[in-house]
Amino acid sequence: MKVRVRYAPSPTGYLHIGNTRTALFNYLYAKKHGGDFVVRIEDTDIARNVLGGEESQLKHLKWLGIDYDESVDKVNPKYAPYRQLERIDIYKKYAQELVDRGLAYKCYCTEEELLAERGGLTEEKSSHIHYSRRCLKRTPEELRELEKSAEFTIRFKVPENKTYTFNDIVKGEVSFSSNDIGDWVIVKRNGIPTYNFAVVIDDHLMDITHVLRGEEHITNTPKQIGLYEAFGWVPPTFGHMTLIVKEDGKKLSKRDPNYVAFISQYEEMGYLPEALFNFISLLGWSPEGEEEILSKSEIIEKFDEKRLSKSPATFDKNKLTYINNRYIKELSIEKLVALCRPHLTKYHIIDGRSEEWINKLIELFHDRLSYGAEIVPLYQEFFEGEFGIDDEELTLITQDGVRETIEAFKNNLQNITEFTEEFIQTAIKSTGKEMKVKGKMLYMPVRIATTSKIHGPELPKVLELLGKEMVIENLDKTLSILTA
Repeated sequence: MKVRVRYAPSPTGYLHIGNTRTALFNYLYAKKHGGDFVVRIEDTDIARNVLGGEESQLKHLKWLGIDYDESVDKVNPKYAPYRQLERIDIYKKYAQELVDRGLAYKCYCTEEELLAERGGLTEEKSSHIHYSRRCLKRTPEELRELEKSAEFTIRFKVPENKTYTFNDIVKGEVSFSSNDIGDWVIVKRNGIPTYNFAVVIDDHLMDITHVLRGEEHITNTPKQIGLYEAFGWVPPTFGHMTLIVKEDGKKLSKRDPNYVAFISQYEEMGYLPEALFNFISLLGWSPEGEEEILSKSEIIEKFDEKRLSKSPATFDKNKLTYINNRYIKELSIEKLVALCRPHLTKYHIIDGRSEEWINKLIELFHDRLSYGAEIVPLYQEFFEGEFGIDDEELTLITQDGVRETIEAFKNNLQNITEFTEEFIQTAIKSTGKEMKVKGKMLYMPVRIATTSKIHGPELPKVLELLGKEMVIENLDKTLSILTA
């Protein structure tokens, strides 16, 4: 059969790192094996659905370059519809089939009755906190009376003493006993199917051949295999990817304030989709060889499900920063300006500035940038704030001959008619020749005297952006400190 995989998000939230990794690995598996990647919307949790959740999921999959073959906006009539709420009649049909065949039954127990039953089993320290099959044991007369209330769920009758075994792509052979499951609800009181029921119906009818998902779903697998067997269907091949953890080994949470979780946030911060695609592909998978900076086509070519990790994947923030920086370094100046401009505009940094000045500012930090929004703190570090010389800097510029070097540089700058990088560089070299200094003893004092910084980007470029008036003013402040 042709490989068909799916990513089935719930619109109860937005695309985050965890479900992006699931979508990406399914996409890579499909592309590697010449198959189809389907995005299906599991929207049956009506109370928790978020306005715009579905649109956000699809938009950011596309932004990342995770191009799906089928979904709500790429319909294949053979498999549509792609939203579960539009498939309710399909689920009802299959649920009724199970009831008619005695493989499922209606349960009229109230929430209060079920809670009391669970409480009793807990007090007894029962090894299995399972539903007692109370409604399965009722007499026909009792059932007829209960039917009048029209309030019921439908439970799957789990076979007893059965072992469900499957060969997991990641974990190898996995087994579960049916005695650990209990009769579970397949249709809720409101007629909406539960996740484990709907997903089996959808995967079968959509010809899904492989299911790659997070390991938190592994305990759902025996329930789903039980349904496949009840219908006489062949289950897909399952693969459960390990957890994504933080550097301290604890599970990564989308609510952790120390981590950026949502793809929309990365887009807003000026991360590159190609870099995120690359980084997320390494969360639980590794290519052969040492190189980890890989293009989308290279990742697809190298992807091998046998290299999916059996150990938790660590979300390394420094690694993400490094990868994004590598991608930014390859950008043209035009693309870099487009990436950074919105952030400079937001803080009114470029109000009234010429295009030439804007381009030179952004180009100055090209190699330093890890993401687009970082242009703002970099600008603020080097171009804003009070001019002040600290003790370390003062020690450096109070050495013999430094004041004279600074005075000479000021005089050379004042003679410049065009305050450009080239003429500033000439002024620095002329000062060096005049004062017979070079290297650190030339550039360090000049940098401190003009920017109050020991280190920074290329000095002539920084001074051009500061402007002649500001540079001369800073030199005068420095000289006043030295002559005080």
